[in-house]
Amino acid sequence: MEREPIDPKGLIQEAYRIEGIDAGECRSIFLDWAMSLPETQKTQAALEQLLARYAPGNSDHPMTIVMQEGQAVAYTPKRRGGWRSRARD
Repeated sequence: MEREPIDPKGLIQEAYRIEGIDAGECRSIFLDWAMSLPETQKTQAALEQLLARYAPGNSDHPMTIVMQEGQAVAYTPKRRGGWRSRARD
């Protein structure tokens, strides 16, 4: 079976095949997946593709929920500033 750049180890695909998988196991698989992405692969783009493939018909699957949470976190703007932005030259 040929692996895709967005799921190089086939982890996400396998997560959907495991019966009775829970959210904790999906989070662990998700972390392993994220760490195994090639540096050239944009995480956000990969998540969009994976959700487009697996979410339809699996909206209540724990992996779908975990990927949606991961996508939401990646889009959350980060606070900029702090003491460094207020420091005088």
